Amino acid sequence: MSTNLAEPVRQSERILIIDALRGFAILGILLMNIPGFGLPVAVGGDPSVLNEAGTINFKIWQWVELIPEGTQRAIFSMLFGAGIILFTERLQKKTTGTEPMDYFIRRMLWLMVFGLFDAYVLLWWGDILFDYACYGLIMVAFRKLPVKGLLIGAFISFLLMSARDNRDFYQDKKMISKGELIAAMDTTKTKLTDRQKEELGAMTEFKESSTKEKKMKRMEKSILRTTGSYADLYDYRSNIYVNVIVKYTYMSIWDVTLFMFLGMAFYKSGVLTGQASSKIYWLLCIGGLGLGLIVSWFRLQPMIKYNFNWYEYTKNVQVELYTLSRTLRSLGVFGFIMLLFKSGWFNWLLKLMRPVGQMAFTNYLTQSIICGIIFYGVGFGMYGKLERYEVYYVVGAVWLLQIIWSNLWLRYFRFGPLEWAWRCLTYWKIQPFKKQPSIIDKTNTA
Repeated sequence: MSTNLAEPVRQSERILIIDALRGFAILGILLMNIPGFGLPVAVGGDPSVLNEAGTINFKIWQWVELIPEGTQRAIFSMLFGAGIILFTERLQKKTTGTEPMDYFIRRMLWLMVFGLFDAYVLLWWGDILFDYACYGLIMVAFRKLPVKGLLIGAFISFLLMSARDNRDFYQDKKMISKGELIAAMDTTKTKLTDRQKEELGAMTEFKESSTKEKKMKRMEKSILRTTGSYADLYDYRSNIYVNVIVKYTYMSIWDVTLFMFLGMAFYKSGVLTGQASSKIYWLLCIGGLGLGLIVSWFRLQPMIKYNFNWYEYTKNVQVELYTLSRTLRSLGVFGFIMLLFKSGWFNWLLKLMRPVGQMAFTNYLTQSIICGIIFYGVGFGMYGKLERYEVYYVVGAVWLLQIIWSNLWLRYFRFGPLEWAWRCLTYWKIQPFKKQPSIIDKTNTA
């Protein structure tokens, strides 16, 4: 079969609920990312640095951590997993041999390039595109598994991620325990070995890094470097990317594959496309959010109790519950959105969000551009100048802008600008960009 039959998905082939879900997820991701854009590194996840307890800032931190934290990224991962099946299956119907995989690999390699652009030019240290491209090249191997096999894969990823979290957690607990035993030794009678000195130093460094003084110094450094020249900004934020996100790509693969497996399974079973019964979505919503909020509450209480002193938190808490909390809440939020879809009462909202989802790639990268202009020193330099509650005004403004711009843009164009560029690079052929007048008329009267 001729390769010229390979082309991007047509409007008539789109699954509208998936576009709407992607729209919710891409806007929700900014809700999670905004502390990384606008608040100093030491402050974003730690209300104790600026004494936010008892203020609106603390309530906002608590609400975000309790309910939406991590859920939008999870839903986006689910959609990415489903997208692997959609992309390859569609091409298998139109091409032969290895061509579908050739296109898919090229698509992921270009996604890596865009991810590196986001991290090293736009300087967003929390970029996920590079990670997703890496994981996509792995997950495509599982696309033909039956639903049961995919659910088993998700469960195995969940167990491995939970084990990874707690393994690291208990390594830190072990380091504290050893260090404190060595610190209690009478060094006038017992000379420390080189190994003991190393273990004592590791414990002391961890303990000191949890003090407010050290956190303040990290905050001041991040403000100075982020609001300085582009050279300073590049050096500082690209190093954060290397030290944090690249390590995350290697260490936390199960965090993402868990939801990619679920997305594949939910797509094949019809759960992701709204074909399941309402009982399934009610179970996901009530069970996921109900249990997830309880687990989240128990996870957050020790942080508050020990005033975000990670040394004391690690020393006294017995188990890390993040993966369980996030998984349950993500399923709950997904179930809630699907119930909105099934009810039929919120078609207007889903219709509004579909163009945002169709332009998710463009909207994701323009979030980096807009926030860079607002917060970095090469722009308006507002980094560290807004309180926690104020950075969420920026989120609301960006949401409004992207909802309006996406709906207007897709009245006249087939794809978002970056979606179009990605498709041209994937198929190595210039794709049609503007809609035909007849199509525009139908869109405007729909």
